[in-house]
Amino acid sequence: MSVDEAMIGASILRREDQRFLTGRGRYSADFQVPGEARAVFVRSAHAHAEVKNIDVSPALALPGVVAAYVGAELRAEGVGVVELDFITRNHDGRPMALPERYALSAGRVRYVGEPLAIVVADSEDAARDAAEAVEVTYEELPAAGDLRTALAPGAVQLWPEAPGNIACETRYGTWSEVERAFAVAAHRVRLELVNNRIAVNPIEPRAAIARFDEMDGRYTLITSHQMPFPLRTALSESLKVPELKVHVISPDVGGAFGVKGPNYPEELALLWAARRCRRPLKWVCERSEAFCSDTQARDRVTVIELALDAEARFLAVRVDDHANLGAFVSSFGAGPPILGQMGLIAGPYRTPLIAGRVRMVFSNTAPIDAYRGPGRAECCHMLERVVDLAARELGISPVEIRRRNMIPAEAMPWKAPTGRLYDSGDFAAVFERALARADWPGFEARRAGARSRGQLRGFGVSYYLDHTGIGPSDMILSRGMKMPTYESAHVRLNREGGVTVVTGTHTHGQGLETALAQIVAARLGVTVEEVEVLHGDTQDIGYGRGTVGARSLLVGGAALDVALTKIVDKGRRIAAHLLECAAADIGFERGRFAVQGTDRGVTLAEVAHAAYFPLRYPLKELEPGLEESGYWDPKVVAFPNGCHACEVEIDMDTGVLSVQCYVSVDDFGNVVNPLLVAGQVHGGIAQGLGQALLEHSIYDPGSGQLLTGSLVDYCLPRADDVPSIAHETYPGHPCTTNPLGVKGCGEAGAIGAPPALVNAVVDALGHLGVRHVDMPVKPQSLWRLMHRRA
Repeated sequence: MSVDEAMIGASILRREDQRFLTGRGRYSADFQVPGEARAVFVRSAHAHAEVKNIDVSPALALPGVVAAYVGAELRAEGVGVVELDFITRNHDGRPMALPERYALSAGRVRYVGEPLAIVVADSEDAARDAAEAVEVTYEELPAAGDLRTALAPGAVQLWPEAPGNIACETRYGTWSEVERAFAVAAHRVRLELVNNRIAVNPIEPRAAIARFDEMDGRYTLITSHQMPFPLRTALSESLKVPELKVHVISPDVGGAFGVKGPNYPEELALLWAARRCRRPLKWVCERSEAFCSDTQARDRVTVIELALDAEARFLAVRVDDHANLGAFVSSFGAGPPILGQMGLIAGPYRTPLIAGRVRMVFSNTAPIDAYRGPGRAECCHMLERVVDLAARELGISPVEIRRRNMIPAEAMPWKAPTGRLYDSGDFAAVFERALARADWPGFEARRAGARSRGQLRGFGVSYYLDHTGIGPSDMILSRGMKMPTYESAHVRLNREGGVTVVTGTHTHGQGLETALAQIVAARLGVTVEEVEVLHGDTQDIGYGRGTVGARSLLVGGAALDVALTKIVDKGRRIAAHLLECAAADIGFERGRFAVQGTDRGVTLAEVAHAAYFPLRYPLKELEPGLEESGYWDPKVVAFPNGCHACEVEIDMDTGVLSVQCYVSVDDFGNVVNPLLVAGQVHGGIAQGLGQALLEHSIYDPGSGQLLTGSLVDYCLPRADDVPSIAHETYPGHPCTTNPLGVKGCGEAGAIGAPPALVNAVVDALGHLGVRHVDMPVKPQSLWRLMHRRA
């Protein structure tokens, strides 16, 4: 099929922005359903307690209150547990501990914010007043408010099926070979590090509207969610109704980053309550409520070791990792601790051997789930930190040690010891380009100049490797994923040649509508304005996995490409009939079918008109209409990769840090829209720097109380915290495993930024004997390090 090369790679402005910037976006909270009531949840005030009694009668006595329900009522009517999307096993084959989680807790609570009851009233104010009137009697229990406390000898046990609070222990790699490599290594480097806990904070909090149609027994949920189809399946199983009786609509979504992907208790309780009180219900999560009830992320304590030979070449990597799951296993909560690390711990290096152990731990905190770059960000951070530390302990530069160990381009495709096959890329060229953009050769002169001004200057690099477009479905399903990983697309031409695309994937702000429209315009020769893109409604198309893991264009776009190929193939046969020639003689270019070697042809619009008005049409050979469906199930993952370089200055008197230079060079394969890619990279880097410098969700270790429960206590980056970012994509290495040649870009910035920043900080403080600094790197921590060691 011909492609308009000018359309692919064009920096077209986001078509979505017109409606967003003019206030015409429709988010879940914007919907109004006639007769709707407002719902508010009563949540646990304690991290660990027996619930002795819940008295809703004071709430029911207030004006405007419609109903109040507790967990026992849902369970009495057979409402099931909150379903999971991913389950794994212990290394010895035993199933992991999977405590049952209900929509409303009954009996014992295990984290602050766990929902206990739902109150329904005619107005939100009335519902909130009623929720405060509900009287809950607790018997408080000892709590384990962080990972180390949960692992300590004698710690309170959250679940009887998880002795020592260990939910699961997995292992990977070749342990005996790795141990032999460490035994003979000339150098061994060990680092213990913490990957700090993050509260995700999309600009739009979660919200949902639930209604139940008594005529046909159908539940409808309008909700801010990344994966409407898996959510539909989970809700149908929890409610114990056929899937066709659950309709999920996810309209415009104001950011998600993973936090709007899990199955939550609130949506399940809301649907049941809507049926029970026979009214549509709306729930809008407040920001303070989100801090304690949304899934959070990261929260790992890791020991990583690197074995090297006398020439500083890597021999083996060994990891001992502890991952906080929170009080329950969330939908994909068991995925990040193992999938990213098992697939990527070798990184871009020629490390021949790997081995690792991951223990997932329950604690009295909100459940952990995916956040931009789940598992991959933690893996990159631990690997790039220990590589930097090895360079410093061996007395060579962090740049040189990476040069010695990087996989060369001529070795592609490269089979990593993880089992992954890197299909394409030139890591060394990307690395050198980033160093050149950051002026690495001139750094020492800048360091000396900073020192003369009372500033400490440091330079850090990180090389990240991501894996995107997870699949194929049969492999993923066999390894614990509950839903398949293919995507679908349906393309329909109207009789005038306009195009409607219905995609199974979804967008939460990344500009997917624009990118998909560009692919259609490039393939069919129409304008972007002639393409309509629909998504987010489970009644519009059969299935889609949704927008997670930088897969929307890689997998959803590939499905669209399959459908477009079918459209052109059918159009060619229609054109052959109209032009009275063989279909094999018809070419297609820039929206026109023509008999090759002649000037005889018809436009795509004329072909579409003929398909819908089949006058003198070969109905025995061709069905009327011009619409096709396409599916794409990735056979293997793709590997976006890149280098981040960061230069910082630290004020010796105050510990205040400023980022002086930030460079990102990325290999994303083919790029459909560079402007959208730049936005994704800049946003990801801002979030990565936020984790590295500012963000930390903190629970009191003894009580489990959340100490950072609002934006007063939890510090998000502001515009003046984000440096100027020099970004470029490195061309020439398209992905070889999907028809578009794309690799995915949505999570790259958040993966590469934290280790680049920390490496720069340690470089600035290295002369003071500092080996490592955990995130977030705050001024008071730096001041103490400088003055303690001065």
